[in-house]
Amino acid sequence: MKKSLLFLMAFMSVSMFVKAIDPNPIFTAVPSLSITPDARAGGMGDLGAATSPDVFSQYWNPAKYVFLESQAGISLSYTPWLRQLVDDIDLAYVSGYYKFDDRQSLSASLRYFSLGDIALTDQLGGFLTTATPNELAFDVAYSRLLSEYFSAAVAMRFIYSDLSNGFAQDMYPGMSVAADVAGYYRRPISLNTGDGNLAFGLNISNLGSKISYDENVTSSFIPTNMRFGTSFLYPIDDYQSISFSADLNKLLVPTPDATTDFNKISMLSGVFMSFGDAPAEEELREIMWSVGAEYAYNKQFFVRAGYFHENQYKGNRQFFTAGAGFKLNVFQIDAGYVISTSQTNPLDQTLRLSLSFDLFGIRNMMR
Repeated sequence: MKKSLLFLMAFMSVSMFVKAIDPNPIFTAVPSLSITPDARAGGMGDLGAATSPDVFSQYWNPAKYVFLESQAGISLSYTPWLRQLVDDIDLAYVSGYYKFDDRQSLSASLRYFSLGDIALTDQLGGFLTTATPNELAFDVAYSRLLSEYFSAAVAMRFIYSDLSNGFAQDMYPGMSVAADVAGYYRRPISLNTGDGNLAFGLNISNLGSKISYDENVTSSFIPTNMRFGTSFLYPIDDYQSISFSADLNKLLVPTPDATTDFNKISMLSGVFMSFGDAPAEEELREIMWSVGAEYAYNKQFFVRAGYFHENQYKGNRQFFTAGAGFKLNVFQIDAGYVISTSQTNPLDQTLRLSLSFDLFGIRNMMR
């Protein structure tokens, strides 16, 4: 492959969520920040703003951590990418949390997105070297219970994106710092069949500096995002329960305009512009939505299903998901599968796996 392939991969990284026929798509740098990292949420239509708390809440809504029963946990997740085309592009994700007491917790996550190995050759086809473009993000969040039913959280994130791997002239690794602000409300509801829950969640993520790959000659918005969700848990009987959830999702990034120089627009200005810089009909198209359900038996066996919808003029990612999980004492394994109804989902027919561990439970078993 020639060096031009490297730039093709860089372009694909920036625009992999965009449908080519759309005359006015929204572009962001570091789109890997928007990839669902865990199999549980991935099996329910890529949602999680208000679902029941788990160790993967760092990505969806870190304010949920204070409602977890266990004091500490850690998780690992692996997501193949474009697997029907290549076999070395993937996302690895690690997250964990620790509760200081019943009111506050500290959590963190690390994600690493690899664009695979790219063989660079000279004009005659002779091998030069192998490049490994990649993106990573590390974040830490603090969450606190503010009332009996409501919690809030703040997260700080460092973002690093190396698309040239040092082999492209005038192209350098990009870096950014961002923050998340989240809230979670969960209220128990007494029903004839047992105790249910109604929950609402809000997470505004990646509020941070723009990123540049050419020493600030030009700059791009990172995927600043607003996610709102609700969830209802219904107890069927003493052993069975089912939950129904829904999320609304919108990028807080300006809609491209040929007459506007977005290099001169700050992140904060871009956030406010994103709510009214396009006709009302187009603004509504930019809202993605997802619905999902999770059936649980004895809090050990889980079956999940969901649907994700993005407007055909704003990316056209539309797919069904299915998943299952099994929990045994301090260990849980989850799997999620994507069934795309369009041609634009890189995860179509991809199996995602996640593992999580209750560290507090492991410590008690070893005593």
